[in-house]
Amino acid sequence: MNKTILILSVSLAILSAGCRPSYDRTELQNIDVIRTVFSEVWSKGGVDLIDDIFAADYVGHFPAETFRGREGITSHLIAHRTAFPDWTEEIEDMIVDRDRIAVRFSSRGTNLGEFLDNPPTGNHVQISEVAIFKLKDGQIVEQWVYPDILSLQRQLGSQQN
Repeated sequence: MNKTILILSVSLAILSAGCRPSYDRTELQNIDVIRTVFSEVWSKGGVDLIDDIFAADYVGHFPAETFRGREGITSHLIAHRTAFPDWTEEIEDMIVDRDRIAVRFSSRGTNLGEFLDNPPTGNHVQISEVAIFKLKDGQIVEQWVYPDILSLQRQLGSQQN
């Protein structure tokens, strides 16, 4: 009898080690927010979702500058989608730890508008990026973005800063 219990215990431990982590309700809500940012805001230009997703005191740390508040992320989104009207972002990996989510993702688009004070090239680009999000009460309060700038510059041409 004790041998059977031991075997069952070990078997359950092995099975549970290979299982997907379980998330609490807040983490699941945060995951949904982040998926919406990628699928609806950045990939479709969903400016109308910004008030729901980003906190009023949001801070976004991007390579070229830091954006503050909903107005800051809205202007950044509009400028970016003007430069790349077909921009899409696809999540490759996501790591969730309570109120923080790290995402590795692929971004694609065609440069049809001014970007970083440079004229459009018409070039299609595809880069890898990493972003770390901090969420509170179901909204993004802070974000750090790390795009592959060198690859982006190469694909756009040497005139890009």
